[in-house]
Amino acid sequence: MSEVSGQSNATQLIEPFDDTTELSSADVRAFLLQNPEFFTEHADLLEKIKLPHEHKGSVSLVEIQSEQLRQKVRQLNFKLNQLVTIAKQNEKIYRVYTDLNVQLLRCESVAEVQFTLEDVLQERLQLSSAVIKSFKGPHAIPELQQRLFTEKRFKNTNFFFGRLSQHERQLLFGESPAESVALMLLGDNRELGILGISSSDASHFTPDMDTLLLQQLQQVLNIILPEMMGY
Repeated sequence: MSEVSGQSNATQLIEPFDDTTELSSADVRAFLLQNPEFFTEHADLLEKIKLPHEHKGSVSLVEIQSEQLRQKVRQLNFKLNQLVTIAKQNEKIYRVYTDLNVQLLRCESVAEVQFTLEDVLQERLQLSSAVIKSFKGPHAIPELQQRLFTEKRFKNTNFFFGRLSQHERQLLFGESPAESVALMLLGDNRELGILGISSSDASHFTPDMDTLLLQQLQQVLNIILPEMMGY
């Protein structure tokens, strides 16, 4: 009686066929998909069925399942380690920008602001340079270049991330490495100038970057710079 009941699921597959019909691999596959508990009820088959393996010869389904499970565990551990690394990097960057904003609020001149930006961003985040280019004054960007630059790089936003042309790099950063950059317009009405931050790594600043920390930095600079610049 037990043998009959143990084979009841299997007979479901062959009952629709007559003696002259051969089961195809698709039929077997369909049956196993419809009956995922089949090997649970017939666990002895797992050890008997052998499958070819490119490195180990023939192995049982149990061995294959175990190896697949180990691979999934390794993949999950790798992804977890990646997330932990990214979280630590993000925490470091957040702390740097928080300290930077506090230091900027203590500055009393544009020169101090410039020095603080360079000191913090270059030393603690290993960026190439940080510069403030004003729109007025003896060292200001020429008006025509201001207009062309802002129309090209700041059409619908106060931020730009990515790569610049050679002329643009020279205009903002001189001879400093600037393979990728983060730029922001300064002033509530975009009238003060541009803060440029550059990296020697072409993939460091990308267009899809989040602007939260730079928005906070922009807000601090918009508070302290107008009086320093005589606005």
